[in-house]
Amino acid sequence: MFTILNLTPDSFADGGRLPTPAHARDAALRARDEGADGLDLGAESTRPGAARVGTDEQRERLLPAIEAIRGAGVDLPITADTTLSSVAKAALDAGADAINDVSAGTEDDAMLALAAERDCGIVLMHRRSAPTQDQYSDAYQADPDYPNGVVFDVAAFLAFRLNAALDAGVADDGVLLDPGLGFGKSVGQNLELIRSTPALLALGRPVMSALSRKSFVGRVGLGRDSEPGERLPATLALSTLHLAGGARVFRVHDTAEHRQSLDAAWELISGG
Repeated sequence: MFTILNLTPDSFADGGRLPTPAHARDAALRARDEGADGLDLGAESTRPGAARVGTDEQRERLLPAIEAIRGAGVDLPITADTTLSSVAKAALDAGADAINDVSAGTEDDAMLALAAERDCGIVLMHRRSAPTQDQYSDAYQADPDYPNGVVFDVAAFLAFRLNAALDAGVADDGVLLDPGLGFGKSVGQNLELIRSTPALLALGRPVMSALSRKSFVGRVGLGRDSEPGERLPATLALSTLHLAGGARVFRVHDTAEHRQSLDAAWELISGG
């Protein structure tokens, strides 16, 4: 379970909450104490409509935060959430351990080679379009078009990008696959992907669940427009069911609540 630490002013759920490296350090310490297995640090919002953030600004946000976290003695694995290889490289040099690329290496051709060169893990995510062309899942008037169905097309894309990573020299056990819940999918398509997690696991790599507080979660949990802070109960319910369906890595905002929910569910699923 990776706790999200967004170093951004405009992320959909927690933008502006960690404006300084000291804030990031304190949040990391709190996440560690609440049971996080890792930290996911992002310096560019990927919410629908978010403006792009350049290389220099991403590094200015990310590197001091990583250094402050490591300086405080937090040794949890850190993933750097970026689509730019130069940012990822700087983050790895500063003490990050892996890369979380929401473009699956399609935005920067050097990303997969970097992961191979540094022998580090990488998360490959499916998205239908970049955030500047995206919209919230519950805002679609009609389902986005997936010619062969959302599960088949997402699985095919992830298989293609997994093979690209392996061809670039990334270790097989260093790749984690993320179906990109909320990225270019309607409410129903997101639920279909969660139900169909075994089809993604058939690709031979673990699946990441990253649904925390997203708009489709609020829509199915509350049946109306909602704010991210209202969506925790529905988030916990869907995360627990995603665990039952086969997801094994979680990216979350609410560490303590997920720790309890997922641990209790795992006790039942695993037979103790």
